Amino acid sequence: MKARLASLLLRILASTWRMQVSGPLLPDRGVVAFWHGEMLPVWAFCRHRRPTALVSASADGALLAQLLTDWSYRVIRGSSSQGGSEALASMTEAAAHGLVLVTPDGPRGPRHEVKPGAVVAAHRAGVPVIPVRARNGWSTVFEKSWDRFELPLPFARVRLTFGEPLTIAPDADREDVDASIRHLQHHLDQMGGG
Repeated sequence: MKARLASLLLRILASTWRMQVSGPLLPDRGVVAFWHGEMLPVWAFCRHRRPTALVSASADGALLAQLLTDWSYRVIRGSSSQGGSEALASMTEAAAHGLVLVTPDGPRGPRHEVKPGAVVAAHRAGVPVIPVRARNGWSTVFEKSWDRFELPLPFARVRLTFGEPLTIAPDADREDVDASIRHLQHHLDQMGGG
């Protein structure tokens, strides 16, 4: 009941945001990567594509899973610390057929530090990684949360910037994949955000 009420309130809030979007159009297939603290506007914007989302299997993840289900996402529960290999396999399968949204520094951080999952899933699925940053004109920042979570306030102007897709060669070896992880990290850092 609590998760359903929170989902309803967040969906009402998100419907008031004024989105400004720049960068390349989203492809039909790929892994969309964005920081955990900036996630809500990205989830809201991409919902019409009926994508797949990776959400922590923790109790906190249950609220997000409810919101994303209400936004017509297919939800995969798991993380690097819980059900990691199964979650990675499910992400890879989903990315081969559509969009998968991932917070590469989640669910516990460190903040703004890319973990391998998004890049590995994209490589195995043969699809690009698309970095995204969100900048919120008017928001509440939860300073004590590990990710400094940002909640855009009613009627906030939200700017989403989509970066150039990062393509990983099909024959990439471990060193190449590691280089792609560093490239994604650099790209997200350079794009700025909230």
